[in-house]
Amino acid sequence: MKITDKLEKHQEKSAKPTFSFEYFVPKTTQGVQNLYDRMDRMYETSFPQFVDITWNAGGGMLSQLSTDLVATSQSVLGLETCMHLTCTNMPVSEIDDALQRAYESGCENILALRGDPPLNSKEWTPVEGGFRYAKDLVKYIREKYGDHFGIGVAGYPEGHPEDNDDRDKLVEYLKEKVDAGADFIITQMFYNADIFIKWCEAVRAAGVSVPIIPGIMPITTYAAFLRRAQWCEINVPDEFMKKLDAVKDNDQTVREIGTDLLVSMCQKLLDSGFVNHLHIYTMNLEKAPIMILERLGLLPTDKDVSDAAVAVLPWRKSLNPQRRKEEVRPIFWKKRPYSYVARTSQWAVDEFPNGRFGDSSSPAFGDLDLCGSSLIRQSGKKSLELWSRPKTVEDIARLVIRYLERDLNCLPWCDVALNNEVDVILEDLISLNQNLIITINSQPQLNGIKSSDPVFGWGPKDGYVYQKQYLEFLLPKEKLYKLQDSLKDNTMLTYFAVDYEGNLTTNHPDDYKANAVTWGIFPGREVLQPTVVEKISFLAWKEEFYHILQEWKLNFQNNQIQESVVLLDHLIGDYVLVNIVDNDFVSIDNKMLKLLHEI
Repeated sequence: MKITDKLEKHQEKSAKPTFSFEYFVPKTTQGVQNLYDRMDRMYETSFPQFVDITWNAGGGMLSQLSTDLVATSQSVLGLETCMHLTCTNMPVSEIDDALQRAYESGCENILALRGDPPLNSKEWTPVEGGFRYAKDLVKYIREKYGDHFGIGVAGYPEGHPEDNDDRDKLVEYLKEKVDAGADFIITQMFYNADIFIKWCEAVRAAGVSVPIIPGIMPITTYAAFLRRAQWCEINVPDEFMKKLDAVKDNDQTVREIGTDLLVSMCQKLLDSGFVNHLHIYTMNLEKAPIMILERLGLLPTDKDVSDAAVAVLPWRKSLNPQRRKEEVRPIFWKKRPYSYVARTSQWAVDEFPNGRFGDSSSPAFGDLDLCGSSLIRQSGKKSLELWSRPKTVEDIARLVIRYLERDLNCLPWCDVALNNEVDVILEDLISLNQNLIITINSQPQLNGIKSSDPVFGWGPKDGYVYQKQYLEFLLPKEKLYKLQDSLKDNTMLTYFAVDYEGNLTTNHPDDYKANAVTWGIFPGREVLQPTVVEKISFLAWKEEFYHILQEWKLNFQNNQIQESVVLLDHLIGDYVLVNIVDNDFVSIDNKMLKLLHEI
């Protein structure tokens, strides 16, 4: 959705001000992965109206990182994303590529900027065949894409380093950008609310009526505060300097006092009547932006969180238009949304017919190459920091228990932090791992929980949601026969088990393609079945899971940690990957747990 439409829709329902976050593209692969986690976590904490991603000026691979981040944010994280796009070092061909990738990912918002001069140049000059001014870029986007994109432009309340002496001229330039087709304005950072308000008066007097969104830069350290203020050549009020200079050697106190100063400034902006939305330059940090929002009273209330927690589906839906019909996913990728979306990114729109998961046999589904060269989203060094050097199966079990106890936010086969859904079976999961049944994925049973429930709810209001208990785990091969014997004639506990070589055993009926493990009943519509267990997708997941173990092992080989290499070989060669579904979702008897303890 366009930013302007989203803000207008919110203001029709509530007078409460809104906010958004800006992130820059990290320079390392691990930094990118960590940023995905932080963006996801900050969204769950605060529910911003949108996020935006800065542009890596320079073209080529650097610029592709920006479009990659935008595509992941839209398609995998399901966040409304605005992409910066600059004219710096950008011939039209590269601008076309960037716009096309944004369009294909479902991005509907562009912040069109001229951009700063390249690092090794004191003067800004256009590249051959490129644009000289932001207004030219705005016109080009409008001519090429019509009204598809909401287009933002930059505003400079305190002037621009190249035209700092003529504020009236800068307002004229701003009006030209808006007349060229811009829909909203995001401003340069500032610390003087009075200057900003006077600038807003001048902008409105010039006939510019589009939303003005102030850019807010948190104060985290004294050195960074001074450096950014000097670089942007902005006015710093005496009050700021007096209070911050007195504590400049204490970073924690600087952040506390700086937050209070910014909160007072932001409140003055909101009271002015010119703005009702704050855009926070996060600098990829989490604490400082959240502190500002908390003290302004803009973080979601318990009711807001409850309403927001009731998602359309039990997994966050992609904002990629090619996935608009998708309403069903295999449960195996519940905690690996990145690889699942990557696997299915090439599926045509009609491969999600009526939202049903009907095409797991698509060649694209099982193609690991779609996930990139690495399936573990952590670097080799970070993997060692997070998961150390396990030498025994007991060490692996302790890692999983640490994850279940929320001491770890991820595991090699799990990208996302544990949610509250599993709290009702948490003791059982810990017990299984203590008995060296390594749990991979799980969900508890539900029998008619209201769709508005803040933990389990999803879908339209006034409905009821259901779940079958599900457990996925690693089991020693020598114990598989006990599982097979116990479940041979069991119609309520259905299972799939597969080893590294692809040998599959199951008691799942051959004539049933998929087993719905989550579903919802809602007024006036058909049953929704958003997560399923079925054979073809399980075999594709098996390939991915064992590939993850192979990658983990390779990292130990590269670091000459032989005991860990031997352990991973043991897991790969001597264990089977198993999933069990308890189809008796109304029973209070935990048959699955009893079975596994017997085994």
